Amino acid sequence: MTTTKERIALTGNEATAMAMKQINPDVCAAYPITPATEIMQIFAGYVADGLVDTELVTVESEHSAMSATIGAAAAGARAMTATSSQGLALMWEMLYIAAGLRLPIIMPMVNRALSSPINIHCDHSDSMGARDSGWIQIFSENAQETYDNTIQAIRIAEHPDVLLPVMVTLDGFIISHAMEPVDVYETEQVQKFIGPYKPKYALLDVDHPITVGAIDLTDYYFEHKRSEVEPMFHAPRVIEEVAADFEKQFGRRYGLFEEYRMDGAEVAIVVLGSTAGTAKVVVDELRGKGVKAGMVKIRVFRPFPYKQLADALSNVSAVAALDRSEGMAGFGGPVFGEVRSALYDSEKRPVVIDYVYGLGGRDITLGHIASVYGNLLEISRDGKRPSKLVGYLGVRE
Repeated sequence: MTTTKERIALTGNEATAMAMKQINPDVCAAYPITPATEIMQIFAGYVADGLVDTELVTVESEHSAMSATIGAAAAGARAMTATSSQGLALMWEMLYIAAGLRLPIIMPMVNRALSSPINIHCDHSDSMGARDSGWIQIFSENAQETYDNTIQAIRIAEHPDVLLPVMVTLDGFIISHAMEPVDVYETEQVQKFIGPYKPKYALLDVDHPITVGAIDLTDYYFEHKRSEVEPMFHAPRVIEEVAADFEKQFGRRYGLFEEYRMDGAEVAIVVLGSTAGTAKVVVDELRGKGVKAGMVKIRVFRPFPYKQLADALSNVSAVAALDRSEGMAGFGGPVFGEVRSALYDSEKRPVVIDYVYGLGGRDITLGHIASVYGNLLEISRDGKRPSKLVGYLGVRE
């Protein structure tokens, strides 16, 4: 299918706002927080200029932003908001309500460290804290992926086998404020791809009355939570189906994760977000030297694609998970725990190590990643499990 697109320079925030403009949601709730403020600021300009039909609701807090979005979605509207860091934390109870009510809300979420100490730069402690709230989580490597993921998120969330909220993350400042070339599609093509929204249930559908937010005690709470889990089992199939349709329409391929130079790889790292771009440079350099290095970039962290990931890593001897958040006295970070668990039943179980890096926006360099591969190669040659499985990259110790 022929697609008309224009390549323009956009920051990640601009690309996200552009996707929201083309989606043209019915309702959007807004409250500012660095580094996500610009998304809603730009979108508010589209509203003021009459370029979208959206009802923009300016609220007094992020908690209120999610509350307003939940109310709009429950009423039958296609609803969106955006946030970051402390804003996501302030929404905490409402995240669970949005998922528990099976509302297909879309929320761009700019990854930023949580205080204390006060910090406005990137790490993944915010989104990782919400990983079990019932939201689908999609991570982006760059501005193009942020734009594409936001568009695809609509189809994923609104699919009748899913009906769950989706969080599309982009790394604060690294992506949100960095400008790069982005292929922007025609609005008519985006609208055709996402289609009109036909809510299955709506509070304002007076001919089919429903109850929203009822109390559940010991009688039915367990059953309702179990039913909330069920669409997570269907989500991987839906995500891949939407990605296949996206590729047909727009020519870009997506999946649950991306395998980079994994053919014949002996060692590999698993990474999320913008760091994948840095890691690809290191992998290319190592391959040029004859080192069989590979990388897996997780795109969908919830639901976690544990079976598919285990298959992708089945032939490597050593794996390093890179965590941009701290597990705080757990055994490593969240990515490490998920990857190691996914590989536990593998016939040829590789050694899995963890590196926490980049907290509070600390740079992750080519040298840091090269050192990880050096450690993996040493483990692969010796065939021994190291005594220390969790380490830190770039911290002064």
